[in-house]
Amino acid sequence: MTTLDERPPTTAPLTATPAEAPTALPAELLRSTLRRHASGVVVITVPGPAGFTATSFTSVSLEPALVSFYLASGASTAPAVRAAEAFTVHLLRREQEPLARAFARSGTDRFAGVEWQEGPHGTPLLAGVAARLTARRVGLHPVGDHLLVVGEVLAAQVPGGEPLVHHDGAFGGFAPGAGEGPWR
Repeated sequence: MTTLDERPPTTAPLTATPAEAPTALPAELLRSTLRRHASGVVVITVPGPAGFTATSFTSVSLEPALVSFYLASGASTAPAVRAAEAFTVHLLRREQEPLARAFARSGTDRFAGVEWQEGPHGTPLLAGVAARLTARRVGLHPVGDHLLVVGEVLAAQVPGGEPLVHHDGAFGGFAPGAGEGPWR
């Protein structure tokens, strides 16, 4: 069995053939390409209350426990995120697509009709999520047209549930594979 680390490096150049040559602008090509990447869906909240839907959440380190996310610098929630000392990441359940859509809208009260309570670090804690973690912000860095936010995890809860996934502009669930292949 070959693992990813044992595979020889690819020596073929990363250029497109005439039939594959991109006709879109680089930003459009990047956006189109990244739509093919399936991502878990989270709602990130900060004191205010303020919050937004994201798919750019990721773990950074286990020791120390660090996580990160990106937010567009011009987003309506960017000022609240810049001012926040803590944030909570809510990993949404499959049936919480309406919540994801509500927190993705601009110009509305995203918390209207949403069950939540203020947590010990001042962040809104949304009810019924698959998992949640609260982090203390330890880094805020402008990167291109986005902000990279890094936080040290202070608390986590994992009630469970099927995750909500975003792929190619649509929400859906996750169906495990048959369990065959070298990576299972």
